[in-house]
Amino acid sequence: MILNLRVDHKIADIQSMEVIANEIDELFTKLQEKYSIGEYIEINTCNRKEYYIHNNNILEDDVLLSHENKSIVIDYGQSAVMHLLRMTSGLESMIVGEDQILGQVRDAKHKAEKNRHCGKVLDLIFTKAIHVGRVVRKKTNINKGSVSIGSAAIDLAEKHIGSLDNKSVLVIGAGKMGKLVAKALAEKNLNAIFVANRTFYVAVQLAEDLGGQAILFNDLEKYLATADLVISATSAPHPIITKERLLGIDMDYENVMMVDIANPRDISEDVLELGVKSFNIDDLREIADENTRLRKKEFGEAENIINEEFILLQESFKMIDVDEILGNLRASMEDIRQREIEKANAKLSNVDGSTKVLDNLTNSIVNKIFYDISKKVKKAAKDENKEVIAACEYIFN
Repeated sequence: MILNLRVDHKIADIQSMEVIANEIDELFTKLQEKYSIGEYIEINTCNRKEYYIHNNNILEDDVLLSHENKSIVIDYGQSAVMHLLRMTSGLESMIVGEDQILGQVRDAKHKAEKNRHCGKVLDLIFTKAIHVGRVVRKKTNINKGSVSIGSAAIDLAEKHIGSLDNKSVLVIGAGKMGKLVAKALAEKNLNAIFVANRTFYVAVQLAEDLGGQAILFNDLEKYLATADLVISATSAPHPIITKERLLGIDMDYENVMMVDIANPRDISEDVLELGVKSFNIDDLREIADENTRLRKKEFGEAENIINEEFILLQESFKMIDVDEILGNLRASMEDIRQREIEKANAKLSNVDGSTKVLDNLTNSIVNKIFYDISKKVKKAAKDENKEVIAACEYIFN
């Protein structure tokens, strides 16, 4: 069974998501303890937390999956797979069509492979999902133009403080999100742009690309004091900008805007008490809704592609079990062949070239026999002829 546990921007705000993400981790841990789950992939981004699990022992009516929190979505089988295909295509993103989710899914798969918990079923599903995401972006205009959380953050800033011309901007965090913000800022006529990151050389690299200046993380107060716009996107586990920290800085609180696109959040809510204009991922929804409206006409074509690819994926699923049967049969036949060659070689030890002739002959015989068997078993799988498959399993096992 394929199981998907998730919370995302569609059903929870940023504050709730932080709490529910922990609940999903706890639920997964309980399932892991109960079923010894060996095949799973975790996806964790600024506006979603998901687990994809393959385990044939989990039951849909398991008491662990009967939760009261309606913000945890649990999908099974085809619904779980279709969600993944829609997600990699950009249809489930807050900023519809954004490209970042495709890389995030690919990274999640690579991490699972590295840690040896991406089995053949999830490998097949995720490989297909990444392929579908690429095809949708190639054949539709779903990602045309500037589409990212970073660009949405800049749009939000301009909506509230006007043009960024001659403004001083401080970007905190030079990871993937920070780079998206920087890419959007590169098109603006800024007075100055400063980049802070805990790893200084990473900030230096990003600042050089922007024509800006890298600053030490310990010097944040100095640059917070002069910034017109602060955009924070670190991976810190707790807020790095708080009311208490800002109180120690001589700055014009009411004339600075802060946009927090981190999860967990980088900027605590109490900065609002100082008059700071502070926004987070939840505030991007209005920008996201406008982006969705502009791209709505691309949905139909994208969904057609997804549906076509899902049918092909179902065909591939049918082959998974028979491939294992055929693999075992082929290995068994090869074992028999090798044993018979050894016997024949002992009898023909004095005949020159006999070993190679026997090897070629027996290999040819096995290939011809196996070809017919393989062809018919695969046809039975495509036709969903379960009786034939069961018989093959019984006969060849």
